[in-house]
Amino acid sequence: MSEKNHFSMIRGFHLADWVTLANAACGMAAVFAAMASLQPGSGIGLLLAAAFIPAAFAFDVLDGRIARWRQQQSALGRELDSLADVISFGVAPAVIGYAAGMRGLWDCAILGYFVCCGVSRLARYNITAEALSTNESGKVKYFEGTPIPTSLFLVMAVAVAAWQGRIGDALWFGAVDLGPWTLHPLALMYAVSGSLMISKTLRIPKL
Repeated sequence: MSEKNHFSMIRGFHLADWVTLANAACGMAAVFAAMASLQPGSGIGLLLAAAFIPAAFAFDVLDGRIARWRQQQSALGRELDSLADVISFGVAPAVIGYAAGMRGLWDCAILGYFVCCGVSRLARYNITAEALSTNESGKVKYFEGTPIPTSLFLVMAVAVAAWQGRIGDALWFGAVDLGPWTLHPLALMYAVSGSLMISKTLRIPKL
């Protein structure tokens, strides 16, 4: 990319877009902190990772309000928001779950399923929003499935477990061997969350 084109892209960013990037930055900080927590003597890292997700959620709420206030909503902003949400509310919660002790192959399959559901949920929402943009209101009246930021509740649950020292081999509900693979039942909350995100029958009013 030439310097001129790069400068042009930066100039195209609005204030809300920079706030969206702060959301993504928080998500990546959570990933790095969760990875650091895997090192011996870094128990505080998991709690720090969990703390970045509410911060990401605050930026996620703020960017939409700023865009509406400044009347600067755009297709670029919507795509940035989705990409940031994938990191902060999809990838980061899954990495936090892994770092907490959900490392069996069944766990990894569930965590991967959760992230794929989040990606699918955001892609479907973007298409829905585009289809409704020609309507009189131009707004989506409801969500199909739960919004991806609801993964904040998963992170809160893991944070409580970490605060109680119930991670790793001491993870809540223990572990179960199913065939050649291990499953930590706590990972099932990720499966439920992912399934609710891609549900077509569950409709939640958009405030």
